[in-house]
Amino acid sequence: MGFARACSVALVGVEGVVVEVQADLEPGVAAFTLVGLPDKSLVESRDRVRAAVVNSGAEWPQKKLTVGLSPASVPKSGSGFDLAVACAVLGAAERIDPAAIADVVMIGELGLDGRVRPVRGVLPAVLAAAEAGYRHVVVPEQTAGEAALVPGVSVLGVRSLRQLIAVLGDEPVPEEPAADRGRPDTMLAGLMVPGAGLGTGLASLSADGTAHRPDLADVAGQVRARTALEVAAAGGHHLLLSGPPGAGKTMLAERITAILPPLSRQESLEVTAVHSVAGILPPGEPLISRAPYCAPHHSATMQSLVGGGNGLPRPGAVSLAHRGVLFLDEAPEFSGRALDALRQPLESGHVVVARAAGVVRLPARFLMVLAANPCPCGRHTLAGAGCECPPSAVRRYQARLSGPLLDRVDLRVEVEPVGRADLMGSGGRGESSAEVAARVRAARERAAERLAGTPWTTNSEVPGHELRTRLVAAPGALMAAERDMERGILTARGLDRVLRVAWTVADLRAADRPDASDIAVALELRTGIQRGVPMQAGAR
Repeated sequence: MGFARACSVALVGVEGVVVEVQADLEPGVAAFTLVGLPDKSLVESRDRVRAAVVNSGAEWPQKKLTVGLSPASVPKSGSGFDLAVACAVLGAAERIDPAAIADVVMIGELGLDGRVRPVRGVLPAVLAAAEAGYRHVVVPEQTAGEAALVPGVSVLGVRSLRQLIAVLGDEPVPEEPAADRGRPDTMLAGLMVPGAGLGTGLASLSADGTAHRPDLADVAGQVRARTALEVAAAGGHHLLLSGPPGAGKTMLAERITAILPPLSRQESLEVTAVHSVAGILPPGEPLISRAPYCAPHHSATMQSLVGGGNGLPRPGAVSLAHRGVLFLDEAPEFSGRALDALRQPLESGHVVVARAAGVVRLPARFLMVLAANPCPCGRHTLAGAGCECPPSAVRRYQARLSGPLLDRVDLRVEVEPVGRADLMGSGGRGESSAEVAARVRAARERAAERLAGTPWTTNSEVPGHELRTRLVAAPGALMAAERDMERGILTARGLDRVLRVAWTVADLRAADRPDASDIAVALELRTGIQRGVPMQAGAR
């Protein structure tokens, strides 16, 4: 009887579980049995592995073969177990030393000719292996850079099963021909899901290696909206832009990622892991270093926003926008169930999706930007524009954004139509994204220094009791906010969010703590009621 084992990783959402792949050979009629809750693509690995082993020059054992995936209670899906199954079978047949593969994690799909094809989710799989104490990982050559992002793990990238057999057997490694560079690499097809990358904001690189990014200087006028955009980026505050069509709401939202600071190393790993599982990680870019931007269409379902699908849930738009921006254009046109499903991730920074196949926790800490028209025709706030919507239709349209959802939005700005002087350039060119981004980065550094030693990094994450006890504003600064709360204009949650925005405004002007003018700016940005203070937060 021959026995051998290797290791692989089963992904549950964006978290991994190390799976022991055990192969057992017994005398009897030649058969191949795979057990351990495999899905359809994993059951088909029996034929792929057999053909790959034979075409790699190894002999397939003509005995009763049983391959078990342990723990058997965890559902396994995908084709990433092929490499571990093949090596476990070869170890049981004594073609390779079973001790050489016992503590090696192997991830990869096998072609019928023995080539090792890349699969999605390599980064979270290697992270799970490292957390479980494994130090040696074998992955397809195309994803070796992604796996190498995990510190403390030795990564071996292989192009074929023949090469891996030679490495494990201490034999001369055969050369494998590279793909034809004159056409797209078909081996990368398993990494990208067709259509999954649309609207994710991962701009493609131009010929000189730089990515085109819209500049904030292209926006004419809109001082109040530009200030709200800067405050939202500096503190991670959610933003609602309301106004008539053509005022520039979408144009402003598309430029917010240009003023966000680069992702930290830990944030980059989190974002890359989610995008790798979702199949939208760009080839040749193993680590995402800038904030993602996701803009789903208003016909998106609740499952596409928060996550779902057949079997175990897959990341939705809120997870694809993790550590970045989720832009909902024409927000009132989204279904009420889809919008209300955003309440939990807006507060907690993650989403828990429960299905019959299991419960998955997905990261979802994003900056939400909503864009809405004032009425179905969009001309309700324009003087002399001829809005024909009856008052009942206007009320119904505006009520599609529920009160509990809007209460979680820190900044609410009315975007006015652009005047002729601003549009034709006589009003002067606005600040560029680079200038605003420098102030945003400095404000985030001040907030991070103030919040050092706490689990929070931005002002939008600080709980209310901390703002009222430890991080207090200047004496007398909250009088206007307290009056609004007594009048019912602000809720208790609204007061906490005003304090968070005020701290961000103070950070933008390099103040030690917010004063009455900072509170007034925060109140005006939330309630829309003018307070008689200048709205250029970073330049005051």
